[in-house]
Amino acid sequence: MSPLRGRGGPANRGRSVGLIVGVVTLVGAGGWFAGSQMQSPADAAAAHQAPKAGPVTVAVVRQKLTARVVTQGSVEFGAPHAVSLSGPVGSPDDSGDGQATAQLVTKLPTEGATLREGSVLMQVSGRPVFVLRGPVPMYRTLGPGMSGDDVRQLQSALRRLGHDPGAVSGNYRQGTATAVDHWYESAGYTPRKPSAADASQLGDLQAAVSQAQLALLSARNGGATAGGGDDGGGATGTASGAGSGSGSGSDDAAHALELRSAQQQLNRANAALSAFDAGYGTKVPAGEVVFLPDLPVRVDKVKARLGAAPDGEVATVTSADVVVQAVVPGTDGAVLREGMAARIETGDGTHVNGVVSQLGGSGVPADGSKDEAGEGGEADGGDGGSGAPDVPADSSAPVPVVISIPDPGPLRNQSGLSAKVTVDVGASKGAVLVVPVVAVRTSADGQARVAVARAGKVVDVRVTVGLSAAGLVAVTPEDAGSLAEGDHVVVGT
Repeated sequence: MSPLRGRGGPANRGRSVGLIVGVVTLVGAGGWFAGSQMQSPADAAAAHQAPKAGPVTVAVVRQKLTARVVTQGSVEFGAPHAVSLSGPVGSPDDSGDGQATAQLVTKLPTEGATLREGSVLMQVSGRPVFVLRGPVPMYRTLGPGMSGDDVRQLQSALRRLGHDPGAVSGNYRQGTATAVDHWYESAGYTPRKPSAADASQLGDLQAAVSQAQLALLSARNGGATAGGGDDGGGATGTASGAGSGSGSGSDDAAHALELRSAQQQLNRANAALSAFDAGYGTKVPAGEVVFLPDLPVRVDKVKARLGAAPDGEVATVTSADVVVQAVVPGTDGAVLREGMAARIETGDGTHVNGVVSQLGGSGVPADGSKDEAGEGGEADGGDGGSGAPDVPADSSAPVPVVISIPDPGPLRNQSGLSAKVTVDVGASKGAVLVVPVVAVRTSADGQARVAVARAGKVVDVRVTVGLSAAGLVAVTPEDAGSLAEGDHVVVGT
């Protein structure tokens, strides 16, 4: 058999036919698949349409609900108070040469120092600045002849320090001056006694009184001689007739005028001496005392500079109590009340308990503490109000909040730390039915309702709303059994 006959045999032809049939089959299958994946524009648009809208629901749950106010604050020392001097220290001529003494800070306050009644805050030109307790600020130099609430609280402070001024009457008399002398001397300072200029002026006034007395005496003696005339000259006077009588009347008028003038001069001299003498004695210069509402305090910040004039604020003092200063939105401030318990957590995980002690910017402590009887008076200047927190009427306005910490523990003597404050403002009595706040709507008749999706339908259920917290609200169905745990309420579509 030749080679040519072998290649053209029946077997080879069969394989060729099979190959052709396979190729045709593959091409046909590919065409069918491609055709099945092709869509008309209408079919494509229909395929991309959103599904039919339906209600968005949330399950009703039963749980205990607690309403909280959470905010960030800063750990600080309480009751900050700026301290300024109300006037110069010392006497105008303490320099001894009649020149005004320079007012320069010669000893600064000590940061962190504790100041008690009678403590020396600082020194100006070598003179002390004492700290005393009292609600009325020092606003003038106090001395003999003065009276007022500031004098009364000075007398009370002197008595507490063990220097008895006599009656706490509000009148600065010799007993108060003597007590001030003893107070200064016991602290190692010289009291401000009358200056050389004061003593000189007192001497001048006393001399003026003496001169006026001599003038009055001289006028009286001169009048007696003129009126009496010569003991043996009565006849001569009578013989002189009418002309002589006319001259005697003129002398009497001049004498009366002289006496009246001398008496008036003496009265003026006595009045001037009495007025000066009433204020003559030991004084307390306006700049040498700072009255603070509460003591003891700690020096928080020193603002004066050594060698500079003590102008403006010289220091800031605080109480030794640790507090948290925070600010909350007005809506949260409206639900807070003084006395509510608070939890404080610092960044390092420290936990302490606190109490809401002040709301708003009134600056009045929640405990309503006052000075001792007879010294609080009307110094606070309030309207004697109801004690309601000073929360702004605008619910969006921020409200300052002060959290006191009765037992600061690890936060004692700490300041400037950031802290998280949590205040529980209410809690349900046990587990209650709870839904999202957005699920509750109020109808035109004022009735609160929720929409419940049940068995493919949406039905309205009347409810009474209760405590709300964190976007949830407690609800009680008006009709028993109309709402239960596990039901789904509509919150959107």
